[in-house]
Amino acid sequence: MQNINEIEELIKLISKLPGLGPKSAKRIVLKLINNREEIIKPLTKALAEVYKNISRCKICGTLKPTSFECSYDNCEIVKKKYDKICVVENLSDQWSIESSNIYKGYFHILGGTISSAGQKKEDLLVNSLVERVKKDKIEEIILATSATVEGQTTAYYIQDSLKNCKVKITKLAQGLPVGGEIESLDDGTLFSAFKNRSSIISNS
Repeated sequence: MQNINEIEELIKLISKLPGLGPKSAKRIVLKLINNREEIIKPLTKALAEVYKNISRCKICGTLKPTSFECSYDNCEIVKKKYDKICVVENLSDQWSIESSNIYKGYFHILGGTISSAGQKKEDLLVNSLVERVKKDKIEEIILATSATVEGQTTAYYIQDSLKNCKVKITKLAQGLPVGGEIESLDDGTLFSAFKNRSSIISNS
């Protein structure tokens, strides 16, 4: 492939996507170039729209239209009221759980783990989780962090942060393998993990 700056830059950017390396990125770029009108044009428009109109909620961490205002008192994203919050590491974990139809309740996306690269305790949305528990009359917090060292360390930190709140704290149980990540689990494993979740501590 000729050294064309625009193409090299596109390959470099696509290579940063999960599961893709330079070879896969090159194949994708070639596919795009060969389908300029069918793929590149609508893709460019869709990306621009997402960049302009979608952002992460600073309170719960989920995706939202930029026109929605984040507020502890009024969540415009979820209309129905719930009494429990499922805490996950990333948006992909939320999507996996939602697609399984196992859980009905609020989500709280931390944005990583304490020990993950570049993440510090203050970078995670733990303080806003505590505020949500206080303001939304939450009865149960379900810790659905991964069964990795980082995930469990983060779970312990959340548990400690909620020690003065009157809320039941549970964690996913059987079916969640040691070292496993939420987004890679099948529906049956997730169902077992939610159904058999165990109580960590109750401050009620």
